[in-house]
Amino acid sequence: MSNTALLERPTIRRNHLTAVPPVVEEAPAPAAPAGRALPPGTAPRGFALYVGIDEEKAAASGVSLGVLVDTLRRTIAELAPAAETYATVALAPTGAGGRDVDVVRLALHEPTAVARNKPVVDDEDRAGDGVVVDISRKKVLLDGESASFTYKEFELLQYLVLREGRTIERAELVSSLWDQHDADAPGERTIDVHVRRLRAKLGRYEDIVRTVRGVGYRFDRHADVVIRYGHGTPSPDRF
Repeated sequence: MSNTALLERPTIRRNHLTAVPPVVEEAPAPAAPAGRALPPGTAPRGFALYVGIDEEKAAASGVSLGVLVDTLRRTIAELAPAAETYATVALAPTGAGGRDVDVVRLALHEPTAVARNKPVVDDEDRAGDGVVVDISRKKVLLDGESASFTYKEFELLQYLVLREGRTIERAELVSSLWDQHDADAPGERTIDVHVRRLRAKLGRYEDIVRTVRGVGYRFDRHADVVIRYGHGTPSPDRF
């Protein structure tokens, strides 16, 4: 066999080889962005931003509610021209207590704020952030921890809570919570000392008991407060 034939044989064999396509490894699918898990079958469609500020506070900053709304709308239009916006103003009774943003959340029926203010809560183990006033068991929970309220401190808080939205005069608090022959009964002015002690124990939630200057005190519906009456039966003096 000639040297030439030996050299050509590999060439003939190569021409009869079946081409094998290269193996291409697929890149792993990108991971879903980290964030809060969504309920099955739902997708985010937008967001709500609750802003707590009244006209007086806005004016102190040199703006108005209208200016704030227009500025936010312009900013959103610049960042996301396809976004649709809708603005509404939350109205509340004049002088309503509580943090502005919580009043707004309740006025606009924000679900978690409304849920916290359902009048009857029977689940004893439900205790998260905020204040739980347990009427039936005469106790207060602050962020899930039992607060060390004295009997009179609880009675004072309960009296205001059960008369939500009504300003209670100092004289009424004294006459309703202390016997007239009680040596420890405070006067109309010294009742303020009891309220200060109550607020001190409420800590960062002290503003749920609101001072109405020159008149007395009031509890207004507040997003941080849950009231438990026990077995669905309100306290007898609730009105």
